[in-house]
Amino acid sequence: MSFSDWRIVEGDGLNDFKEIVYEKKHHSVLSGGIARISLNKPDRMNTLTISTVDEMFRAFYDANHDPSIGVIVVAGKGKHFGAGGDVEWERWGLREAFYNRYPHNRLMRMSRKPIIAQVQGYCIAGHNHMAYCCDFTIAADNAVFGQAGARVSSPADGFFVPYLTKVIGTKKAREMWMLCRKYKAEDALAMGLVNTVVPLDQLEAEVDKWAEEMLEKSPGCLEVLKAAFDQEMDGYKESCVISANMYPDWFDSPEGKEGGAAFIEKRKTEFWPIRSREAEMREQLLQEYEAIQASRKAG
Repeated sequence: MSFSDWRIVEGDGLNDFKEIVYEKKHHSVLSGGIARISLNKPDRMNTLTISTVDEMFRAFYDANHDPSIGVIVVAGKGKHFGAGGDVEWERWGLREAFYNRYPHNRLMRMSRKPIIAQVQGYCIAGHNHMAYCCDFTIAADNAVFGQAGARVSSPADGFFVPYLTKVIGTKKAREMWMLCRKYKAEDALAMGLVNTVVPLDQLEAEVDKWAEEMLEKSPGCLEVLKAAFDQEMDGYKESCVISANMYPDWFDSPEGKEGGAAFIEKRKTEFWPIRSREAEMREQLLQEYEAIQASRKAG
């Protein structure tokens, strides 16, 4: 294929990235180009924080305002696309993300340009729903997909949860989110979670092939089509409305803390002993309250 080499993008607000690598390359025949945003924490399986999302926003903004770019690729450095949110950061960071910020999937929705997720290794939790919110997902044969929130007591809500039903169907979507099972690349292909699966050593070449095919099309037409498809997401409530109403203090509750603590301590979770103790304390509080009320009526 007639692509130039990747070039690191420089410019105002684009020179100090610590958690991503932002590059572009152009096609010598078709003239249009590709922007690639690579998560760059391979030693931590490219886990996400608010800082990651902030850097991604700047790169997405630049790519969407560059008329020479026709396709955006989201990738991960190292062996894995990514394993979701950084659990240690999430102890406090999710409070900010849930109540004061936007989910990283919103970048997929805001993008005018088509997005390809280039996935190898683990694609779990936040990385999985980021990938399925992209327009296309190209997977290596060693890719593994899944959600992890219910396993580590990290709830999620917003458009990207029910949107999965449009990608793989209601039953499979609930299975993925509620049971936290993992799915190999071929299983993901069968359920429609990815577009194609290729050997790992052919992954980047396959992404280039799909990007080249899009660059042959009218870029303006592709932008209109992407917007038409993506507007379906706008029918869902914004992120965190449900959790804010149902569990406003979730991250301060014992159950809310237990999943992350068990993950870090590499032990089994103890959700049900916590629930049992909570039930006992509720019953005790109710009995005390009723005794006080009876005393007041008697007095």
